[in-house]
Order: sequence, then C-alpha cells, then structure tokens
Amino acid sequence: MPRTSRRSARARQESGAMPLEALIFDVDGTLAETEELHRQAFNEAFRAFGLDWVWPRDLYRELLGVTGGRERILHYIDHYAPAGGAGARAKVSEMHADKTVRYVKLIRAGDVAPRPGVRRLIAEAHDAGLRLAIATTTRPGNVEALLGAMIGREALSWFSVIAAGDIVPAKKPARDIYDYALRELGCAASACVAFEDSANGVRAARQAGLAVVATPSFFLSADDVSESASVLSDLGEPGRPARRLAGWRFAKGYVDLAGLRSMLDEANEIKRKTSTGGSPRADAAAR
Repeated sequence: MPRTSRRSARARQESGAMPLEALIFDVDGTLAETEELHRQAFNEAFRAFGLDWVWPRDLYRELLGVTGGRERILHYIDHYAPAGGAGARAKVSEMHADKTVRYVKLIRAGDVAPRPGVRRLIAEAHDAGLRLAIATTTRPGNVEALLGAMIGREALSWFSVIAAGDIVPAKKPARDIYDYALRELGCAASACVAFEDSANGVRAARQAGLAVVATPSFFLSADDVSESASVLSDLGEPGRPARRLAGWRFAKGYVDLAGLRSMLDEANEIKRKTSTGGSPRADAAAR
C-alpha cells in the first residue's frame, strides 16, 4: 500500500479517523455511459417479440427513474398503456432475458468505453490493496461483460463483492444493495466510499451511511445528487481534470486515493459532530 507519513498516520489515529478500506461502484452510467446500449437492447428485444414499442431517448430518460430492467418494462406497460401490453406482461421476464443477451453482445462488440478516471482509479485501488465492490441493480452477467470489456477478464477477480440484480429484495433507492455489499466486505460504512451517477443510487448509498462521489451521467444529468460528498463531471485524469460541480474539491483535479481519504475524514467528522450536536456546516466552511 502507498506510504502515509508518520505524522498524518498518527493524526488519523489520534482523531479516531477511519482508514479507507474499500471503494464501492455502481455500474451503469458510473463506470461507463452504458444506458444508450441498454436502450438499444430494449428496442431490439421489443421488435424480436413482435412489439412495435420504441423507447426514444427522452422517454428512456424518464423510465430510468425506475430501477431494474424488468421493473422498467412493467412500469411502461402500466403507465403508458402501449399496444400489446396486456399480452406482453406474461412475457416480461423472457423479454428482459432476451434484452440482456443483446446488451452483452453490444458490450462485447466494443461499443463502450470507461468514463474518464474509472480504469485508473480501480487499478490504483487494487494496487494499493483496497477492497473493491459492485453495488448495482443490473444483472451479474452485464457486470461481468462490462468489466471484462473495460479492464480485462482479470478485473473480475479484483472485486471482492459483486452485489447485483435480484440478490436483495428491494432495489435502489432502497439501501439494501449497499447493506449487502458492506456485510460481504466486512467493512463499516465509515471506511468506504461509494460512486454513483443517479439520485436513486446516491439516496441508497447515503441511507446505508456511505460517503458518495457522484458523477452524473448523460441520461441522468438533471438528477439531484446534492447529498453526495463530492459532485464531479467525471473522475478526471492527470492532465485532464474533472470539473467540480459541488462539494469536496480534489487537490490534484482528479479523484485519487489521497483525496478520497481526506474527503472521507471530512465526511466522518461532519457525521460525528452532527451526532454530538456540533455545527458541521460552520466547521466545514472554516476548512
């Protein structure tokens, strides 16, 4: 692991600061701008099932407020009353499985790239001995295909936990998927940072007690992610800084482990002062 100065290590110990132990990533929109491929796969699946349904981008942006692909189709049937909806309801699970196969084919065709800073930060965390986890509503097969395409098949072994799909009963914005990931990691929420792109994801992570770095994606750029510790255009790269939108400012202009440790210390200190009746807003403003 990278060396921390004796002074900073001693200061952290004396202050009771938790070390950074794990990074937990959402998948779609966070690791890569995958939603357009999901949209294409849904439309292809609809055609394959003899339906004339088409989800244009504006409609899909609205539908993304519903987490989970199967749930999204059911919501569409219930609220938009498309032609053939009554008959299609009985085939939703089959239709969604078909859509997943089509999406994985698009990913493996190389039609997606990681968002700026994602590959670098994951590699840095792995090399530093931090634990890595996934917390997502998408299916495990989608996660495996994306990680394999972005980083390589070896990246799958870097992740201690892949919490995906229907492994928990309630999907985001419920906290269940993050609670599950934390249990499997064996880490306290105060020792982890979550990465999200949506209001539903941020809400789930915050309810689980996690500090969040939000990088709003194309389809969810209007989402309210103000509960995040830091809101950025992306994770940034050396020589290509991220644009800070709100919250914590990373000194190097991109998200790195040292900056995450400092951000986490600040978030935990604010939480501590809030729980003891202090004034976290005044303290944060003074820093």
